[in-house]
Amino acid sequence: MDDLLRLDEKTCMSLLRDAPVGRVAWADDDGRVTVLPVNHVVDGDSLVFSTAEGGKLEAVRAGRALTFEADDLEPALETAWSVLVTGACEIIIDTAEAERVRALPLHPWPRSPKAFLVRLVPHGVTGRRIPLRPGGVLWETAG
Repeated sequence: MDDLLRLDEKTCMSLLRDAPVGRVAWADDDGRVTVLPVNHVVDGDSLVFSTAEGGKLEAVRAGRALTFEADDLEPALETAWSVLVTGACEIIIDTAEAERVRALPLHPWPRSPKAFLVRLVPHGVTGRRIPLRPGGVLWETAG
């Protein structure tokens, strides 16, 4: 029996709304993959994160496809979920749109200035969950 449940896109986006941190990944021309944590917010059907000058912004400016991943796990219960979003990114340059997005609950943990807002428009959204199961740790200790 397969323990992994495939999640539909609506469930994936719902899980991302409650995840405070995810990871953005991209590959450079030389094949080197970079993965960095970001705070994010779900905005309609897309994800938004803020960033300063650096690798993430360079990848967006270069038109690289980015992958976003977030997850949550509970080792004591042997349960977890993971969501993967792939797509193209764009820097939000429209002033009115930037003001609207800055009013969303996007709260970067680092205190350094994050002058750029980046929108990840999904081309693919997939997710999996390891559900609680009878006979697992929770069930064994609940009785």
